[in-house]
Amino acid sequence: MNIRQVEEILVARAASDGDGVRLMRVFGGQDLARFDPFLMMDEFGSDEASDYIGGFPAHPHRGFETVTYMLEGHMQHRDHMGNVGELRNGDVQWMTAGSGVIHSEMPQQKDGRMRGFQLWLNLAARDKMQKASYRDVAAQEIPVFTVPGARIKAIAGQLEGLQGLLQREVTEPVLLDIEVTGEAYQGEFAIPDGNTVLVYVYEGEADIGGTRVSRSRMARMSRSGTLSVTAQGPTRLLLIAGKPLREPIVHYGPFVMNTREEIEQALTDYRDGLLTSR
Repeated sequence: MNIRQVEEILVARAASDGDGVRLMRVFGGQDLARFDPFLMMDEFGSDEASDYIGGFPAHPHRGFETVTYMLEGHMQHRDHMGNVGELRNGDVQWMTAGSGVIHSEMPQQKDGRMRGFQLWLNLAARDKMQKASYRDVAAQEIPVFTVPGARIKAIAGQLEGLQGLLQREVTEPVLLDIEVTGEAYQGEFAIPDGNTVLVYVYEGEADIGGTRVSRSRMARMSRSGTLSVTAQGPTRLLLIAGKPLREPIVHYGPFVMNTREEIEQALTDYRDGLLTSR
């Protein structure tokens, strides 16, 4: 059997975003083609309110989608379309910025634990200027599968009989939260050759394709073969996969387009109050 090998180990780095929110940037920034169709992933988590209380006041996006997965805490989403969403333990928010969205993400707690992830998923050039949309998914709506040694929460995609709640045709994203509950778990996932495969360990450690990966580290896997995951409880990890777009990526702050001219247009539209009317 051809097993996907680890090509790169990424270590989550301390960063700050929004109004001083402290977080860990797992990947993002330079050489984004190696993560295609994904653009960035952050992990946020703290017991100290000062680390998150400023939240993310109103800000724009264009050209991609955001997936927010709340493990613990309470965050409120508001946007220019009039949507108000409450993200609590286990909930997911899927937002398609498309041609333009202005939204805020603000904590609704003054103390206690807040923890979760945000993943940026690119849109194909032909889809970047679609109308913005938004969906809240309550934790109880997301399918959970019990397999020997683990519980798997299938947020998006379809893999090895695990039917995720959310689907996308072009990028075919897979997002699984695997919680190893037993003494031993061994999973094998047949992901189409050529697709990007990322595995982020956020509790414990796991053997990914024969390489030991510890907490707060992401394995970027080779482009062909079966993904092999072995771990003992307690361990938790995110399995992320998707079909590359193989298109130019031009990223500037909250905008992700295909050309510099399109970025300039987004900046102009935002300045002139036209971002959400295109």
